[in-house]
Amino acid sequence: MKPAKPNRFAPLAASLATALMLAGPASAGERDRQLFQSMEGTWAGGGEIVAGKYKGTKFNCTFAGTTPAKKLGMALDGGCRVGVFMQKMSASVIQSKGNGYKGQFMDGAAGSGLDITSGNVVNDQKVVFSIHRNDLRGIMQARLANADTMNVTISVKVEDSMVPVIGMSLKRMDDMAVGAIARQ
Repeated sequence: MKPAKPNRFAPLAASLATALMLAGPASAGERDRQLFQSMEGTWAGGGEIVAGKYKGTKFNCTFAGTTPAKKLGMALDGGCRVGVFMQKMSASVIQSKGNGYKGQFMDGAAGSGLDITSGNVVNDQKVVFSIHRNDLRGIMQARLANADTMNVTISVKVEDSMVPVIGMSLKRMDDMAVGAIARQ
């Protein structure tokens, strides 16, 4: 049997493969930063309470999305209107050690809101946060359907299941740059 001829491209292929593995996808911190920055700007849209005592109640919201200068996280600040009634709404999260992200919805569980006890960016389009108040446990999920649409869902734990209770779809209302693409 004849020995195999060495492939003259093998060292080049090995070098290229090593470079690609080292470069790899953006680090988790960079991926998180990119997602949060893509949520910056002005967002508006409607939503509905889909379960519970106020099921069927429709509302409209406007939020300003911002990111902190020196920390990894984000905030949505604004309000929602039901008929003639306006309710201020806000949520903010900052990266914490061990549990991904922590923060508050409204003024937290100590006030009339919810604590965000943990959370993680799932991929470059979605983040999921655990929410808590007294015996209530649930999740708040924000997902970018595209550069101009953000869907937010709040679900609560009922026995062994997560039940969606609030859903909203927000549209970008500004002319922000998203990533490296300038919007017109």
